[in-house]
Amino acid sequence: MPSIFLDESGDLGFDLTKKGSSRFFIVTVMFVSGSTRPIEKVVSKTHAYLQAAKGDHPGVLHAVHESPAVRKYLLKLLRGKGCKLMAIILNKSKVFTKLHEEKPVLYNFVTNILLDRIFSRHIVSIDGKINLIASKRETNKFLNENFKSYLEEQISQRHRRELQVSIQTPAQHKALQAVDFASWAIFRKHEKGDAEYYKLIEDLIVEESLLFP
Repeated sequence: MPSIFLDESGDLGFDLTKKGSSRFFIVTVMFVSGSTRPIEKVVSKTHAYLQAAKGDHPGVLHAVHESPAVRKYLLKLLRGKGCKLMAIILNKSKVFTKLHEEKPVLYNFVTNILLDRIFSRHIVSIDGKINLIASKRETNKFLNENFKSYLEEQISQRHRRELQVSIQTPAQHKALQAVDFASWAIFRKHEKGDAEYYKLIEDLIVEESLLFP
């Protein structure tokens, strides 16, 4: 069964003068047409690499906290594993003011646009159910359920496809740790103008679109 793993980079704060607030917010998906085991093995190998180098690690990989060597190691391993990447880049300075206080609505909207492009470009297989595993970002049960039902209904209505959405932590599904690194690399290119990491996965990227250019 095809699987789509979803994560984001940046923040949805709109006071761009505030320290730590990003100019861009990026949602990234990793599409895997077959078994997810090769992606999970990439994460396991990176853990082993870290253990050999440092001897200790909290257990969940986060690109923002890892060393350049670890980031490059994981991103290089993703090549040749049969995955594809798509990203949508939100230019926060162009977002309508009325949406500044509707962050869950905006997040759902942006994610849906990205998924719509996946199905429109026929990146997913023609038949069968598709799993979307999203990295958990909300603790509010209502917001999580709204996110799931909204995406499932949109894909069913617009594309006549069955999408099954689940929300998990990176500890629960290792592939979410891999898409975190990919999303961080794309974010780094747009936010910091640093394409060093991006170039390692550039061949895997099917599309990256700027929303509200």
